[in-house]
Amino acid sequence: MPALEPVVCLVSAPPADAARIAAALVERELAACVNVLPGARSIYRWQGEIHADEEALLVLKSTRAALAGIDRALQEIHPYDTFELVALEVTAGSEPYLEWLTASVAPQPSSR
Repeated sequence: MPALEPVVCLVSAPPADAARIAAALVERELAACVNVLPGARSIYRWQGEIHADEEALLVLKSTRAALAGIDRALQEIHPYDTFELVALEVTAGSEPYLEWLTASVAPQPSSR
């Protein structure tokens, strides 16, 4: 497994904004690839009330090192004040794919 620790991130967004957000993250080299899955129906509690909205689910392939940059970018470009960003560790996968993934994400500044 590459040393850059690949992750898969989930981000929900309004359908009208999903492709723009996905493209921005790939253009900024924060994600190697973003799948835009339309047609998600989100049912959630917000400010004490139950809501149900149509959303798109973005599935980002990135690295653990890029998470802070992804968060900063989403703060700039995502229309929600409180957006979903959940990172899942990739424990195994196709070695050539994981090498491509990590090579496609720009090196991130050290947080030390």
